[in-house]
Amino acid sequence: MLTPWLPFEWIVAIRFLREGRLQTLFIIAGVAIGVGVIVFMSALLSGMQSNIVHRVLSAQSHIQLVQAQQVTRSLRSGADAPAGQVQGAIIQPPLQQTKSIDQWQAVLAQVRSMAGVRAASPVVSGPALVLRGSATKAVTVSGIEPESYFRIIDFSDKIVRGSLRLGGSDVLIGTELSSDLGVDVGDKMHITAANGASSVLTISGVFDLGNRGANQRSTFTTLRVAQSLLDTPGGVTSIEVSVIEIYAAETIAQQIAAATGVQADSWIKNSAQFFAAISAQTTANTAIRFFVGLSVAFGIASVLVVSVVQRSREIGILRAMGISRGQIMRLFLLQGGLLAFGGALVGCGIGAVALELWQKLARNADGTPLFPLEVDTNLFVVAMLLATLTGLLAAYAPAQRAARLDPVVAIRG
Repeated sequence: MLTPWLPFEWIVAIRFLREGRLQTLFIIAGVAIGVGVIVFMSALLSGMQSNIVHRVLSAQSHIQLVQAQQVTRSLRSGADAPAGQVQGAIIQPPLQQTKSIDQWQAVLAQVRSMAGVRAASPVVSGPALVLRGSATKAVTVSGIEPESYFRIIDFSDKIVRGSLRLGGSDVLIGTELSSDLGVDVGDKMHITAANGASSVLTISGVFDLGNRGANQRSTFTTLRVAQSLLDTPGGVTSIEVSVIEIYAAETIAQQIAAATGVQADSWIKNSAQFFAAISAQTTANTAIRFFVGLSVAFGIASVLVVSVVQRSREIGILRAMGISRGQIMRLFLLQGGLLAFGGALVGCGIGAVALELWQKLARNADGTPLFPLEVDTNLFVVAMLLATLTGLLAAYAPAQRAARLDPVVAIRG
């Protein structure tokens, strides 16, 4: 029994839906399946995308600041050259050398104060040779400030042996380098830079960055040791930056470059093909949701069109009784909204169950989850709102058709 305090449009809309139970159940089932697919695919693709981006960026900063490259400029242009003087046709660019960032302390302080920046850390890096008996390996020595650098790249889950301790003569090396040289935690390493400077460091930890090449060539020591070894006293070759919103990295990099004058390269610029693949995946996800939503809209619209045809006589009687066109239109809009909302409610439940089953059944060979899947409650709220809005929009044309029916013609059939 319907509650007497409900508005007239609600009473009639609910009655129409109850009388056409089979149609109502079918369209609710269709909407539920569509919303369930949208919720499941959105959460799945979002989790997969986040996992891929996290794996790629877990061993690198979001933005790297380096000294701007040197360029060669002609002292005379063709218009300024004296008459009869022949200019050289070839202008060779200067040799690009690794240079320290000018006034890097001021740049670092400025970057840390900028909106959107989570952390920034100075780094000095350069090539060197590791000597172990008769064996030599080319490596990259990176001098860091552990407190700030480990806020950018979290090494806590990358250390496989030893610890994260970085004292005056400590060094962290990769697993492949450890295996190639036959060294382990506590052993000494003799490192010689290109300028002839050398140092003997003690291995305090062995890490795994998830990349064979990086594990073969990467070594980390303190900033002061690397500055002395690489002949950059008091200088740094780069400033590594981590941002709060990773997809805003390129925008923030441009802001940093404009404010400081240094060259700022974001992960989006350095990994353009990877970012293009991520963007294509997002576009595909949006396209899937659009076409599923479109099919839901056509389903609701087709049912309501049939309902208008079937109930044309009833609509004519209602109009003859003094019901306005606006009330008739609202009646059918309510039907579309109720169908979509009911289907969205069931669809969100289907999507939640499907995601729970995915997390339990999709496993790696070692039994761990395929990738972490964080289900955002906002996804369900947005899905329900969009589905309800789609139902209202789909019901607009049938509602307008019902409102335009002539009462006399409708009653005569």
